[in-house]
Amino acid sequence: MNLNFQYGIDKLTTSTVMDIVAGRKKGILTEIAVGKINDCRSKVEKMASSDKAIYGINTGFGPLCDTQISPEETAKLQENLLITHAVGVGQPIASELSKIMLICKVHALSQGYSGIRLEVVQRLIFFIEHDLLPVVPEQGSVGASGDLAPLSHLFLPLFGEGEFWEGSSISTAKSVLTKYQLSPIQLQAKEGLALINGTQFILAHAIWGLNKMEYLLNLADVSGAMSLEGFQGSASPFRSELHAIRPFKGTIEVASRIRALLSGSQNLNAHVDCERVQDPYSIRCMPQVHGASRNAFYHLEELAEIEMNSVTDNPIILSDTEAISGGNFHGQPLAMALDYASIAVSELGNISDRRCYLLLEGKYGLPRLLTTSGGLNSGFMIPQYTTAALVTENKSLCFPPSADSIPTSLGQEDHVSMGSISGRKFNQILNNLEKIFAIELMYAAQAMEFRRPNKFSNVVEQNFEIIRSKVDKLEEDRLLKDDISAMIELVKTKAIVVTW
Repeated sequence: MNLNFQYGIDKLTTSTVMDIVAGRKKGILTEIAVGKINDCRSKVEKMASSDKAIYGINTGFGPLCDTQISPEETAKLQENLLITHAVGVGQPIASELSKIMLICKVHALSQGYSGIRLEVVQRLIFFIEHDLLPVVPEQGSVGASGDLAPLSHLFLPLFGEGEFWEGSSISTAKSVLTKYQLSPIQLQAKEGLALINGTQFILAHAIWGLNKMEYLLNLADVSGAMSLEGFQGSASPFRSELHAIRPFKGTIEVASRIRALLSGSQNLNAHVDCERVQDPYSIRCMPQVHGASRNAFYHLEELAEIEMNSVTDNPIILSDTEAISGGNFHGQPLAMALDYASIAVSELGNISDRRCYLLLEGKYGLPRLLTTSGGLNSGFMIPQYTTAALVTENKSLCFPPSADSIPTSLGQEDHVSMGSISGRKFNQILNNLEKIFAIELMYAAQAMEFRRPNKFSNVVEQNFEIIRSKVDKLEEDRLLKDDISAMIELVKTKAIVVTW
Protein backbone atom coordinates (compact mmCIF):
# COMPACT_ATOMS: atom_id res chain seq x y z
CA MET A 1 0.00 0.00 0.00
CA ASN A 2 1.26 3.48 -0.88
CA LEU A 3 1.50 5.28 2.44
CA ASN A 4 1.73 8.75 0.89
CA PHE A 5 -1.12 10.80 -0.56
CA GLN A 6 -0.07 13.63 -2.87
CA TYR A 7 -2.08 16.78 -2.13
CA GLY A 8 -3.32 18.50 -5.27
CA ILE A 9 -2.31 15.54 -7.46
CA ASP A 10 -3.91 12.28 -6.31
CA LYS A 11 -7.64 11.65 -6.12
CA LEU A 12 -9.06 11.95 -2.62
CA THR A 13 -11.65 9.36 -1.52
CA THR A 14 -13.57 8.80 1.70
CA SER A 15 -11.28 5.91 2.64
CA THR A 16 -8.16 7.95 1.89
CA VAL A 17 -9.36 10.81 4.08
CA MET A 18 -10.06 8.40 6.94
CA ASP A 19 -6.62 6.81 6.45
CA ILE A 20 -4.95 10.21 6.79
CA VAL A 21 -7.09 11.01 9.84
CA ALA A 22 -6.03 7.72 11.47
CA GLY A 23 -2.37 8.12 10.49
CA ARG A 24 -2.37 5.14 8.13
CA LYS A 25 -1.47 7.48 5.26
CA LYS A 26 0.50 10.70 5.13
CA GLY A 27 -0.41 13.66 2.95
CA ILE A 28 2.56 15.24 1.21
CA LEU A 29 3.30 18.10 -1.18
CA THR A 30 5.20 17.11 -4.32
CA GLU A 31 7.26 19.43 -6.52
CA ILE A 32 4.37 19.53 -8.98
CA ALA A 33 1.91 20.75 -6.31
CA VAL A 34 4.45 23.24 -4.98
CA GLY A 35 4.87 24.59 -8.50
CA LYS A 36 1.11 25.02 -8.89
CA ILE A 37 0.80 26.84 -5.57
CA ASN A 38 3.73 29.17 -6.27
CA ASP A 39 2.63 29.91 -9.83
CA CYS A 40 -0.88 30.86 -8.73
CA ARG A 41 0.48 32.96 -5.88
CA SER A 42 2.60 35.02 -8.29
CA LYS A 43 -0.56 35.80 -10.27
CA VAL A 44 -2.32 37.05 -7.15
CA GLU A 45 0.59 39.30 -6.23
CA LYS A 46 0.48 40.91 -9.65
CA MET A 47 -3.25 41.52 -9.36
CA ALA A 48 -2.94 42.83 -5.80
CA SER A 49 -0.64 45.62 -6.97
CA SER A 50 -2.88 46.49 -9.93
CA ASP A 51 -5.05 49.60 -10.13
CA LYS A 52 -7.89 47.43 -11.46
CA ALA A 53 -10.46 46.38 -8.85
CA ILE A 54 -10.43 42.57 -8.57
CA TYR A 55 -12.85 41.03 -6.07
CA GLY A 56 -11.32 39.52 -2.99
CA ILE A 57 -7.80 40.54 -3.92
CA ASN A 58 -7.81 44.33 -3.68
CA THR A 59 -11.48 44.92 -2.75
CA GLY A 60 -13.71 44.37 0.24
CA PHE A 61 -16.00 41.36 0.53
CA GLY A 62 -19.67 40.59 0.02
CA PRO A 63 -21.66 43.85 -0.24
CA LEU A 64 -18.35 45.77 0.09
CA CYS A 65 -17.04 44.30 -3.14
CA ASP A 66 -17.08 47.74 -4.76
CA THR A 67 -14.67 49.20 -2.17
CA GLN A 68 -11.05 49.05 -3.33
CA ILE A 69 -8.32 48.36 -0.73
CA SER A 70 -4.79 49.73 -0.90
CA PRO A 71 -1.81 47.31 -0.91
CA GLU A 72 -0.82 48.62 2.54
CA GLU A 73 -4.20 47.61 4.00
CA THR A 74 -4.35 44.17 2.40
CA ALA A 75 -2.84 42.17 5.28
CA LYS A 76 -5.13 43.78 7.84
CA LEU A 77 -8.11 43.13 5.58
CA GLN A 78 -7.38 39.38 5.47
CA GLU A 79 -6.99 39.11 9.24
CA ASN A 80 -10.16 41.14 9.79
CA LEU A 81 -11.99 38.79 7.45
CA LEU A 82 -11.36 35.76 9.67
CA ILE A 83 -11.95 37.62 12.92
CA THR A 84 -15.28 39.10 11.85
CA HIS A 85 -16.53 35.83 10.35
CA ALA A 86 -15.63 33.68 13.37
CA VAL A 87 -19.08 33.96 14.92
CA GLY A 88 -19.96 30.28 15.32
CA VAL A 89 -21.93 29.14 18.36
CA GLY A 90 -22.88 25.89 20.02
CA GLN A 91 -20.81 22.88 21.02
CA PRO A 92 -17.50 22.23 19.25
CA ILE A 93 -17.53 19.62 16.50
CA ALA A 94 -15.45 16.47 17.07
CA SER A 95 -11.73 17.06 16.61
CA GLU A 96 -11.71 14.40 13.88
CA LEU A 97 -14.10 16.55 11.87
CA SER A 98 -11.72 19.50 12.21
CA LYS A 99 -8.95 17.26 10.88
CA ILE A 100 -11.06 16.18 7.90
CA MET A 101 -11.77 19.85 7.15
CA LEU A 102 -8.04 20.62 7.18
CA ILE A 103 -7.22 17.68 4.89
CA CYS A 104 -9.89 18.64 2.36
CA LYS A 105 -8.89 22.32 2.42
CA VAL A 106 -5.19 21.54 1.88
CA HIS A 107 -6.08 19.33 -1.09
CA ALA A 108 -8.19 22.11 -2.63
CA LEU A 109 -5.57 24.80 -2.06
CA SER A 110 -2.85 22.61 -3.56
CA GLN A 111 -4.54 22.46 -6.95
CA GLY A 112 -3.26 25.92 -7.86
CA TYR A 113 -6.38 28.04 -8.30
CA SER A 114 -6.61 29.74 -4.91
CA GLY A 115 -3.55 31.98 -4.82
CA ILE A 116 -2.39 31.12 -1.32
CA ARG A 117 1.29 31.16 -0.31
CA LEU A 118 3.18 27.91 0.07
CA GLU A 119 4.09 28.64 3.69
CA VAL A 120 0.41 28.78 4.67
CA VAL A 121 -0.29 25.39 3.11
CA GLN A 122 2.80 23.95 4.78
CA ARG A 123 1.64 25.26 8.16
CA LEU A 124 -1.74 23.55 7.68
CA ILE A 125 0.01 20.27 6.85
CA PHE A 126 2.04 20.70 10.06
CA PHE A 127 -1.23 21.05 11.97
CA ILE A 128 -2.54 17.82 10.40
CA GLU A 129 0.61 15.82 11.04
CA HIS A 130 0.89 16.92 14.66
CA ASP A 131 -2.83 16.66 15.45
CA LEU A 132 -3.03 20.39 16.13
CA LEU A 133 -6.76 20.54 15.54
CA PRO A 134 -8.63 23.83 15.88
CA VAL A 135 -11.81 24.12 17.91
CA VAL A 136 -14.78 24.75 15.60
CA PRO A 137 -18.33 25.52 16.87
CA GLU A 138 -21.05 23.41 15.25
CA GLN A 139 -23.52 26.19 14.40
CA GLY A 140 -23.35 29.32 12.28
CA SER A 141 -22.89 28.29 8.65
CA VAL A 142 -25.60 28.75 6.03
CA GLY A 143 -23.60 26.81 3.43
CA ALA A 144 -22.85 29.66 0.96
CA SER A 145 -20.37 31.55 0.51
CA GLY A 146 -19.25 28.21 1.69
CA ASP A 147 -18.90 27.50 5.39
CA LEU A 148 -17.66 30.94 6.38
CA ALA A 149 -18.04 30.81 10.18
CA PRO A 150 -16.66 27.31 10.85
CA LEU A 151 -13.78 27.78 8.40
CA SER A 152 -12.92 31.09 10.07
CA HIS A 153 -12.65 29.33 13.42
CA LEU A 154 -10.61 26.57 11.76
CA PHE A 155 -7.97 29.02 10.51
CA LEU A 156 -7.81 31.64 13.29
CA PRO A 157 -4.91 29.71 14.89
CA LEU A 158 -2.73 30.46 11.86
CA PHE A 159 -2.15 33.95 13.30
CA GLY A 160 -2.48 33.09 16.97
CA GLU A 161 -6.21 33.57 17.55
CA GLY A 162 -8.80 30.92 18.37
CA GLU A 163 -8.23 27.60 20.12
CA PHE A 164 -6.78 24.12 19.66
CA TRP A 165 -7.79 20.78 21.06
CA GLU A 166 -5.18 19.22 23.33
CA GLY A 167 -6.58 15.77 23.96
CA SER A 168 -10.04 16.35 25.41
CA SER A 169 -9.16 19.81 26.74
CA ILE A 170 -8.98 23.16 24.94
CA SER A 171 -5.99 25.52 24.84
CA THR A 172 -5.46 28.94 23.32
CA ALA A 173 -3.85 29.01 19.91
CA LYS A 174 -1.16 31.37 21.19
CA SER A 175 -0.04 28.94 23.88
CA VAL A 176 0.05 25.99 21.46
CA LEU A 177 2.00 27.91 18.81
CA THR A 178 4.50 28.90 21.51
CA LYS A 179 4.77 25.30 22.66
CA TYR A 180 5.66 24.19 19.12
CA GLN A 181 7.88 27.24 18.51
CA LEU A 182 5.71 28.44 15.64
CA SER A 183 5.42 32.10 14.74
CA PRO A 184 1.96 33.45 13.80
CA ILE A 185 1.51 33.83 10.05
CA GLN A 186 0.47 37.23 8.72
CA LEU A 187 -2.04 36.61 5.95
CA GLN A 188 -1.55 38.38 2.65
CA ALA A 189 -3.78 39.29 -0.32
CA LYS A 190 -6.53 36.76 -1.16
CA GLU A 191 -5.42 34.30 1.54
CA GLY A 192 -8.19 34.92 4.05
CA LEU A 193 -10.82 34.51 1.36
CA ALA A 194 -9.13 31.36 0.02
CA LEU A 195 -9.24 29.87 3.50
CA ILE A 196 -12.81 30.64 4.56
CA ASN A 197 -14.60 30.27 1.22
CA GLY A 198 -15.38 26.61 0.61
CA THR A 199 -17.61 23.72 1.59
CA GLN A 200 -15.21 21.84 3.85
CA PHE A 201 -17.53 21.86 6.90
CA ILE A 202 -20.38 20.34 4.88
CA LEU A 203 -17.95 17.98 3.17
CA ALA A 204 -16.36 16.81 6.42
CA HIS A 205 -19.78 15.86 7.78
CA ALA A 206 -20.56 14.01 4.55
CA ILE A 207 -17.27 12.06 4.70
CA TRP A 208 -17.67 11.26 8.40
CA GLY A 209 -21.24 10.15 7.83
CA LEU A 210 -20.44 8.08 4.74
CA ASN A 211 -17.77 6.20 6.66
CA LYS A 212 -20.29 5.34 9.36
CA MET A 213 -23.20 4.72 6.99
CA GLU A 214 -21.27 2.15 4.97
CA TYR A 215 -20.88 -0.07 8.03
CA LEU A 216 -24.45 0.49 9.17
CA LEU A 217 -25.82 -0.50 5.75
CA ASN A 218 -23.98 -3.80 6.06
CA LEU A 219 -25.09 -4.13 9.66
CA ALA A 220 -28.71 -3.61 8.59
CA ASP A 221 -28.51 -6.80 6.52
CA VAL A 222 -26.89 -8.75 9.36
CA SER A 223 -29.35 -7.49 11.94
CA GLY A 224 -32.27 -8.16 9.60
CA ALA A 225 -31.06 -11.67 8.78
CA MET A 226 -30.67 -12.50 12.47
CA SER A 227 -34.19 -11.22 13.15
CA LEU A 228 -35.44 -13.32 10.22
CA GLU A 229 -33.80 -16.37 11.78
CA GLY A 230 -35.38 -15.62 15.14
CA PHE A 231 -38.76 -15.14 13.45
CA GLN A 232 -38.20 -18.22 11.28
CA GLY A 233 -39.03 -16.27 8.16
CA SER A 234 -38.71 -17.46 4.58
CA ALA A 235 -35.60 -17.17 2.41
CA SER A 236 -37.57 -17.18 -0.86
CA PRO A 237 -38.02 -13.36 -1.10
CA PHE A 238 -34.24 -13.05 -1.53
CA ARG A 239 -33.87 -15.34 -4.56
CA SER A 240 -31.83 -13.86 -7.40
CA GLU A 241 -34.52 -14.60 -10.01
CA LEU A 242 -36.90 -12.23 -8.27
CA HIS A 243 -34.49 -9.31 -8.19
CA ALA A 244 -33.15 -9.81 -11.71
CA ILE A 245 -36.43 -8.51 -13.08
CA ARG A 246 -36.22 -5.29 -10.99
CA PRO A 247 -32.48 -4.74 -11.04
CA PHE A 248 -31.80 -1.79 -8.77
CA LYS A 249 -28.16 -1.95 -7.71
CA GLY A 250 -28.79 -1.69 -3.98
CA THR A 251 -31.64 -4.21 -4.02
CA ILE A 252 -29.58 -6.84 -5.83
CA GLU A 253 -26.69 -6.32 -3.43
CA VAL A 254 -28.84 -6.65 -0.30
CA ALA A 255 -30.61 -9.77 -1.61
CA SER A 256 -27.26 -11.36 -2.35
CA ARG A 257 -25.91 -10.52 1.10
CA ILE A 258 -28.95 -11.91 2.88
CA ARG A 259 -28.79 -15.12 0.83
CA ALA A 260 -25.20 -15.50 1.99
CA LEU A 261 -26.16 -14.75 5.59
CA LEU A 262 -28.83 -17.47 5.50
CA SER A 263 -26.79 -20.03 3.56
CA GLY A 264 -26.41 -23.34 5.40
CA SER A 265 -28.96 -22.51 8.07
CA GLN A 266 -30.54 -25.57 9.67
CA ASN A 267 -33.09 -23.28 11.27
CA LEU A 268 -34.60 -22.27 7.94
CA ASN A 269 -34.75 -25.85 6.75
CA ALA A 270 -36.67 -26.77 9.90
CA HIS A 271 -39.83 -25.03 8.69
CA VAL A 272 -39.73 -25.38 4.92
CA ASP A 273 -43.19 -26.95 4.84
CA CYS A 274 -44.82 -24.74 7.48
CA GLU A 275 -48.31 -23.28 6.99
CA ARG A 276 -47.19 -19.65 6.53
CA VAL A 277 -47.68 -18.13 3.06
CA GLN A 278 -45.67 -14.92 3.43
CA ASP A 279 -43.80 -12.81 5.97
CA PRO A 280 -44.53 -9.20 6.96
CA TYR A 281 -42.88 -6.52 4.85
CA SER A 282 -40.16 -5.70 7.41
CA ILE A 283 -38.82 -9.22 6.81
CA ARG A 284 -39.44 -9.95 3.14
CA CYS A 285 -38.91 -6.43 1.79
CA MET A 286 -35.44 -5.95 3.23
CA PRO A 287 -33.81 -5.96 -0.24
CA GLN A 288 -36.13 -3.22 -1.46
CA VAL A 289 -35.89 -1.03 1.66
CA HIS A 290 -32.25 -1.60 2.62
CA GLY A 291 -31.40 -1.48 -1.08
CA ALA A 292 -33.01 1.92 -1.57
CA SER A 293 -30.88 3.24 1.30
CA ARG A 294 -27.79 1.78 -0.39
CA ASN A 295 -28.66 3.61 -3.57
CA ALA A 296 -28.81 6.88 -1.62
CA PHE A 297 -25.41 6.07 -0.12
CA TYR A 298 -23.88 5.53 -3.55
CA HIS A 299 -25.33 8.83 -4.75
CA LEU A 300 -23.91 10.81 -1.83
CA GLU A 301 -20.57 9.02 -2.10
CA GLU A 302 -20.29 9.94 -5.79
CA LEU A 303 -21.04 13.61 -5.15
CA ALA A 304 -18.81 13.82 -2.07
CA GLU A 305 -15.85 12.45 -4.02
CA ILE A 306 -16.39 15.05 -6.73
CA GLU A 307 -16.51 17.75 -4.05
CA MET A 308 -13.43 16.59 -2.16
CA ASN A 309 -11.40 16.83 -5.38
CA SER A 310 -12.82 20.22 -6.36
CA VAL A 311 -11.80 23.84 -5.74
CA THR A 312 -14.62 25.57 -3.88
CA ASP A 313 -13.23 28.94 -2.84
CA ASN A 314 -13.74 32.26 -4.61
CA PRO A 315 -12.55 33.99 -6.71
CA ILE A 316 -10.76 31.40 -8.85
CA ILE A 317 -7.43 32.55 -10.30
CA LEU A 318 -7.06 31.77 -14.02
CA SER A 319 -4.30 34.14 -15.19
CA ASP A 320 -2.22 37.18 -14.20
CA THR A 321 -5.20 39.40 -14.93
CA GLU A 322 -8.26 37.17 -14.56
CA ALA A 323 -9.97 36.07 -11.36
CA ILE A 324 -13.47 34.72 -11.84
CA SER A 325 -15.95 35.47 -9.07
CA GLY A 326 -18.36 32.56 -9.35
CA GLY A 327 -20.30 30.28 -7.05
CA ASN A 328 -18.21 27.13 -6.52
CA PHE A 329 -18.60 27.72 -2.78
CA HIS A 330 -22.36 27.06 -2.87
CA GLY A 331 -23.22 23.96 -0.85
CA GLN A 332 -26.39 22.94 -2.67
CA PRO A 333 -24.90 19.93 -4.55
CA LEU A 334 -24.04 18.24 -1.24
CA ALA A 335 -26.91 19.69 0.80
CA MET A 336 -29.65 18.03 -1.25
CA ALA A 337 -27.82 14.68 -1.33
CA LEU A 338 -27.26 14.81 2.43
CA ASP A 339 -30.97 15.35 2.97
CA TYR A 340 -31.72 12.37 0.72
CA ALA A 341 -29.19 10.25 2.63
CA SER A 342 -30.76 11.33 5.93
CA ILE A 343 -34.11 9.92 4.82
CA ALA A 344 -32.34 6.74 3.72
CA VAL A 345 -30.70 6.29 7.13
CA SER A 346 -33.93 7.07 8.95
CA GLU A 347 -35.76 4.37 7.00
CA LEU A 348 -33.20 1.75 8.06
CA GLY A 349 -34.15 2.53 11.64
CA ASN A 350 -37.86 2.54 10.83
CA ILE A 351 -37.84 -0.99 9.42
CA SER A 352 -35.53 -2.22 12.19
CA ASP A 353 -37.99 -1.06 14.83
CA ARG A 354 -40.78 -2.96 13.03
CA ARG A 355 -38.72 -6.15 13.16
CA CYS A 356 -38.18 -5.64 16.90
CA TYR A 357 -41.95 -5.37 17.33
CA LEU A 358 -42.54 -8.56 15.31
CA LEU A 359 -40.26 -10.54 17.59
CA LEU A 360 -42.32 -9.46 20.62
CA GLU A 361 -45.73 -10.59 19.34
CA GLY A 362 -45.40 -14.20 20.42
CA LYS A 363 -45.95 -15.80 17.00
CA TYR A 364 -44.61 -18.94 15.35
CA GLY A 365 -43.04 -20.50 18.38
CA LEU A 366 -41.69 -17.39 20.06
CA PRO A 367 -42.97 -16.46 23.53
CA ARG A 368 -44.63 -13.09 23.96
CA LEU A 369 -42.12 -10.36 24.81
CA LEU A 370 -39.37 -12.96 24.26
CA THR A 371 -39.76 -14.34 27.77
CA THR A 372 -41.21 -17.66 28.94
CA SER A 373 -42.19 -16.21 32.30
CA GLY A 374 -44.36 -13.26 31.31
CA GLY A 375 -46.56 -11.53 33.84
CA LEU A 376 -44.09 -11.30 36.66
CA ASN A 377 -41.50 -10.44 34.02
CA SER A 378 -41.82 -7.83 31.28
CA GLY A 379 -39.08 -9.41 29.20
CA PHE A 380 -38.10 -7.27 26.22
CA MET A 381 -41.26 -5.16 26.17
CA ILE A 382 -39.67 -1.82 27.00
CA PRO A 383 -36.53 -1.54 24.82
CA GLN A 384 -38.87 -1.31 21.84
CA TYR A 385 -40.19 1.92 23.38
CA THR A 386 -36.65 3.21 22.98
CA THR A 387 -36.42 2.20 19.33
CA ALA A 388 -39.82 3.80 18.70
CA ALA A 389 -38.62 7.03 20.32
CA LEU A 390 -35.39 7.03 18.32
CA VAL A 391 -37.24 6.34 15.07
CA THR A 392 -39.59 9.27 15.68
CA GLU A 393 -36.68 11.52 16.57
CA ASN A 394 -35.02 10.54 13.28
CA LYS A 395 -38.20 11.29 11.35
CA SER A 396 -38.30 14.75 12.90
CA LEU A 397 -34.68 15.29 11.80
CA CYS A 398 -35.55 14.48 8.18
CA PHE A 399 -36.91 17.93 7.35
CA PRO A 400 -34.61 19.00 4.47
CA PRO A 401 -32.64 22.15 5.35
CA SER A 402 -31.71 22.40 1.66
CA ALA A 403 -35.34 23.28 0.95
CA ASP A 404 -34.88 26.49 2.95
CA SER A 405 -32.97 29.69 2.23
CA ILE A 406 -32.62 32.94 4.18
CA PRO A 407 -30.84 35.86 2.45
CA THR A 408 -27.65 37.13 4.12
CA SER A 409 -24.93 39.73 3.48
CA LEU A 410 -27.38 42.56 2.68
CA GLY A 411 -28.89 40.45 -0.10
CA GLN A 412 -25.59 39.74 -1.89
CA GLU A 413 -25.93 36.15 -0.71
CA ASP A 414 -29.62 35.91 -1.46
CA HIS A 415 -29.82 32.13 -1.84
CA VAL A 416 -27.98 29.82 0.51
CA SER A 417 -27.88 26.00 0.86
CA MET A 418 -28.12 25.43 4.63
CA GLY A 419 -26.01 22.35 3.85
CA SER A 420 -24.12 22.57 7.13
CA ILE A 421 -27.36 21.78 8.94
CA SER A 422 -28.04 18.93 6.51
CA GLY A 423 -24.63 17.45 7.34
CA ARG A 424 -25.08 17.76 11.09
CA LYS A 425 -28.56 16.21 11.02
CA PHE A 426 -27.33 13.37 8.81
CA ASN A 427 -24.82 12.41 11.50
CA GLN A 428 -27.36 12.78 14.32
CA ILE A 429 -29.61 10.28 12.54
CA LEU A 430 -26.69 7.90 12.06
CA ASN A 431 -25.90 8.07 15.78
CA ASN A 432 -29.50 7.18 16.60
CA LEU A 433 -29.44 4.32 14.09
CA GLU A 434 -26.50 2.74 15.90
CA LYS A 435 -28.66 2.53 19.02
CA ILE A 436 -31.65 1.10 17.15
CA PHE A 437 -29.56 -1.67 15.59
CA ALA A 438 -27.98 -2.41 18.97
CA ILE A 439 -31.44 -3.16 20.37
CA GLU A 440 -32.56 -5.18 17.34
CA LEU A 441 -29.44 -7.35 17.55
CA MET A 442 -30.17 -7.97 21.24
CA TYR A 443 -33.75 -8.96 20.36
CA ALA A 444 -32.62 -11.18 17.50
CA ALA A 445 -30.14 -13.06 19.68
CA GLN A 446 -32.86 -13.65 22.30
CA ALA A 447 -35.27 -14.92 19.63
CA MET A 448 -32.63 -17.25 18.22
CA GLU A 449 -32.32 -18.88 21.66
CA PHE A 450 -35.83 -20.29 21.16
CA ARG A 451 -34.79 -21.93 17.83
CA ARG A 452 -32.12 -24.09 19.39
CA PRO A 453 -30.83 -26.73 18.90
CA ASN A 454 -31.08 -25.57 15.27
CA LYS A 455 -27.86 -24.18 13.85
CA PHE A 456 -27.52 -21.00 11.82
CA SER A 457 -25.05 -19.92 9.14
CA ASN A 458 -21.43 -19.47 10.14
CA VAL A 459 -21.63 -15.66 10.04
CA VAL A 460 -24.84 -15.56 12.07
CA GLU A 461 -23.41 -18.01 14.62
CA GLN A 462 -20.25 -15.94 14.88
CA ASN A 463 -22.24 -12.78 15.58
CA PHE A 464 -24.48 -14.61 18.02
CA GLU A 465 -21.37 -15.53 20.02
CA ILE A 466 -20.07 -11.95 19.88
CA ILE A 467 -23.37 -10.71 21.30
CA ARG A 468 -23.43 -13.38 23.98
CA SER A 469 -19.89 -12.46 25.04
CA LYS A 470 -21.37 -9.13 26.21
CA VAL A 471 -25.05 -9.80 26.87
CA ASP A 472 -26.47 -12.97 28.42
CA LYS A 473 -29.77 -14.56 27.51
CA LEU A 474 -32.60 -12.92 29.44
CA GLU A 475 -34.11 -15.53 31.77
CA GLU A 476 -35.91 -13.15 34.15
CA ASP A 477 -36.11 -9.38 34.40
CA ARG A 478 -32.91 -7.47 35.07
CA LEU A 479 -31.65 -3.96 34.50
CA LEU A 480 -31.25 -3.80 30.72
CA LYS A 481 -29.48 -0.45 30.57
CA ASP A 482 -26.06 -2.08 30.86
CA ASP A 483 -26.97 -4.64 28.20
CA ILE A 484 -28.09 -1.93 25.80
CA SER A 485 -24.94 0.08 26.47
CA ALA A 486 -22.81 -2.99 25.77
CA MET A 487 -24.67 -3.61 22.51
CA ILE A 488 -24.24 0.03 21.45
CA GLU A 489 -20.52 -0.29 22.08
CA LEU A 490 -20.38 -3.40 19.86
CA VAL A 491 -22.01 -1.42 17.08
CA LYS A 492 -19.93 1.73 17.52
CA THR A 493 -16.66 -0.23 17.52
CA LYS A 494 -17.80 -2.24 14.48
CA ALA A 495 -17.36 -5.48 16.42
CA ILE A 496 -20.31 -7.18 14.70
CA VAL A 497 -19.07 -9.03 11.61
CA VAL A 498 -20.72 -7.57 8.48
CA THR A 499 -18.40 -8.66 5.65
CA TRP A 500 -16.92 -12.04 4.83
